[in-house]
Amino acid sequence: MNDDVTDQREPSSEPAGTATIESYETEDGVVFYDAENPLAWVETSRTLTLEELA
Repeated sequence: MNDDVTDQREPSSEPAGTATIESYETEDGVVFYDAENPLAWVETSRTLTLEELA
């Protein structure tokens, strides 16, 4: 019996919560949205990293 509860999955270079983020370009910039919930999008007047939002 193995009592080790350590996560044995491969480490990911993507921050948690960003796997379903997609984007498209508009005249005003780039829209990032959650592909599993397309109405969950972000608008900002400054540059943000996805890590700040995830």
